[in-house]
Amino acid sequence: MNDTTAPEPGVPTPGSTSESQDDRAVVESLVDEWLTLPDVAEVLGTAVSKVRGLVSERTLVGIKRGERNTFQVPASFLVTDDGAPHVLGTLRGTVLLLSDARMDDAAILRWLFETEPSIGGAPIGELRAGRRAEVRRVAQALL
Repeated sequence: MNDTTAPEPGVPTPGSTSESQDDRAVVESLVDEWLTLPDVAEVLGTAVSKVRGLVSERTLVGIKRGERNTFQVPASFLVTDDGAPHVLGTLRGTVLLLSDARMDDAAILRWLFETEPSIGGAPIGELRAGRRAEVRRVAQALL
């Protein structure tokens, strides 16, 4: 495996392949900027192996995409609210909650980036704005 690929830890439920492909297509249209794992490592000032660890522990999620089918994550998962770039702190708990609802990574990304009427915006925007409790309340309802 080279530095631009990674296994996708989100396991789709049996029979969800077409849904996952649909989710991937929607996610492609919703996410403005993507980063490969080496790009994330550069932004965070760390090794690619550390970024792979973030993917493995579900601190970051992404999909294989692009011309070379490389594993990439949305750039909006990285923030610099305290001066140093880091992964959005509330992302992992939300991802784990959505995984508990049996969503694969493509479905998780779709849910995070689509407008959720009950919270008035895309959950990722709400997480970035510090409204974790509201986002998790809505995500919990999916269980």
